[in-house]
Amino acid sequence: MTVTIKRRSALAGFAGFLLSPAAYAQAPAAGKGELQWFGQSAFKLTTPGGKVIMIDPWLTANPKTPAEYKDLDKLGTVDLILVSHGHGDHFGDAVAISKKNGAPVLATAGMGQTLQVLGILTPQMSIRMNKSGTYEAFPGVKITQVHADHSSEMVLKDPATGKDGSYPGGEAVGFIIELENGYKIWHTGDTGLFTDMRFIADYYKPDLLLIPIGGHFVMNPKDAAYATAEWIKPRKVMPMHYGTSPFLRGTPEQFKAALGNAPVEVLAMQPGDKIGL
Repeated sequence: MTVTIKRRSALAGFAGFLLSPAAYAQAPAAGKGELQWFGQSAFKLTTPGGKVIMIDPWLTANPKTPAEYKDLDKLGTVDLILVSHGHGDHFGDAVAISKKNGAPVLATAGMGQTLQVLGILTPQMSIRMNKSGTYEAFPGVKITQVHADHSSEMVLKDPATGKDGSYPGGEAVGFIIELENGYKIWHTGDTGLFTDMRFIADYYKPDLLLIPIGGHFVMNPKDAAYATAEWIKPRKVMPMHYGTSPFLRGTPEQFKAALGNAPVEVLAMQPGDKIGL
């Protein structure tokens, strides 16, 4: 399967870790899926059937998101929003995008309950599910929640009082996303190492792994490389969740070095880049 990346000029520093320049010559062919990264853990996934799924859409306040995408209208039509946990750098612009597009937010039961009780989203716009649950969002597109080792409190404004408060966000999760063509993506969300990563990989067999490397709040490059090489063993891996704060010091170069000779293709992207699936 050929993967192409549309690069921005700022990619020069990662040249040693990316695919050959010829791979960037054209956009994915019609009918192919596409994944665009906006920094941190925020992605726009376009399925082969043309459905658009936003994942952890922290855009307007994200220092790494290109300015053009801080205008949420530039996203075009969005059909569904996935949120891995309640922290602001993941929940982000979920409500604004949902209301702009009439797109439901799919999250854990706990997060959905909080959003509904506060009147932030209606039950129709806040789909509640839980780990091991599978939701067929569109014909041929299946989304399964899996474990992530992290916390999930939410800071939200109570519409009744106008005051910010801390509320339960349910448990943190990752997502196994199976596309119409059978291609599987594991968005791990925010997580530390946990041994059931091996089971999840064996059971769901993801083709592409999206894994945090920043450290402090999530895995550092060494942790992420161990999980990738020893437990998950995907064909392709993309490092994410780094460089947006002084705490997130891990880099793609460190991740690549820690992987050593592991037989996995590393996609070191810059915010705004797209890959074909």
